[in-house]
Amino acid sequence: MPTPLRGSRGAELASRSFEPEALTTARQLRGLRKNELAKKVGLTPAAVSQYELGQSRPSSSVVAQMAMALGVPATFFAAGHPHPAVPSAAHFRSLRATTQLQRDQAVAFGKIVWRLVMTVEHYVELPPVALPRLALPSEPSRADVAAVARDARDAMGVPTGPIAHVTRLLEAHGAVVLELPAMSERVDAFSHWYGSRPLVFRNPTKNDRARSRFDAAHEAGHLVMHLDAEPGSRIVENQAHDFAAEFLMPSAEILAELPQRLDWEALYALKRRWGTSLKALVYRAHALGVFREATYKRAMMMLSQNGDPEPCDLGPREAPLLLEKAVSLCEETGVPFDDLVARSGLPFELANEVYATATMTRPRLSLDASAEDGAPDAPQVLQLFSG
Repeated sequence: MPTPLRGSRGAELASRSFEPEALTTARQLRGLRKNELAKKVGLTPAAVSQYELGQSRPSSSVVAQMAMALGVPATFFAAGHPHPAVPSAAHFRSLRATTQLQRDQAVAFGKIVWRLVMTVEHYVELPPVALPRLALPSEPSRADVAAVARDARDAMGVPTGPIAHVTRLLEAHGAVVLELPAMSERVDAFSHWYGSRPLVFRNPTKNDRARSRFDAAHEAGHLVMHLDAEPGSRIVENQAHDFAAEFLMPSAEILAELPQRLDWEALYALKRRWGTSLKALVYRAHALGVFREATYKRAMMMLSQNGDPEPCDLGPREAPLLLEKAVSLCEETGVPFDDLVARSGLPFELANEVYATATMTRPRLSLDASAEDGAPDAPQVLQLFSG
């Protein structure tokens, strides 16, 4: 593979074939407003707007300055790399909890992920996208949403009983699941169709198996039901919650298993069986009419007083695997990661960050800051463990 153009040659190439969308993506990825980028490179905000709208083309020197300010190679701005068609806004849990800048940054990271995924697909055939797209009535009831969730299980070939691994189910049907980088603690799990392939992002600080499963099912609900829905509304989010509840705990199956009174041991057993949180089980029992209002409130109050983590820990969150395995297959067939990065036009550090969000299996080093050097009874200072 040819060595990527660097320095002035890369800037000249990018100036001649400038791609406006690439500038917008790089700027949003760094969390910058147009006036902030303009200040960094000695331009006016109007000039940055004209570049992003394709109304004018920057000189090679301006390209070089913008590349330096945004931490990307100048060739990142050159035409020839694919850009995803984004048909609708991404579904974030709460628009009030995140700024537009934070949401733009997260969506821009998704575009970078998509670019690496498309590069990988030159060498590895990923699972075809087979997530069902099921329309809701114009004014759907909770029963309508539950029916869509059941239809989705059927369409995805889910047998009766608990779903063994929700993340793997989505990946097997063509979704790419990743962790969000440390860009904003307020950005919760979100999903988006990038071109014809859906991407699902999760908040890495929530290292809880039950939570990760419900988050994945919630985002599946958005991808299945909400292509054209206005994101962020309480109605749309509640529909995704109701979808996740029925998708993970079908009413026809779990109704007979729910205890008729507040029996924590029985709920612990159901948590282990269905892979859902105690709060989700209590809410489910209330929604299906098994728990009366007073029982529901008492259970939720007890869980709130207990705090996090909940009793009956199920272990760490479900790990994604699709992109990690695809990159490994590339390397096994003679296409090293460096070649993938060169073909994608991404800076190596950014491509590596994307890859890191797609795997939780690499060993990490943990340091015990409380241990004293040389202390005879000090605990083990270095510990290797898998994520």
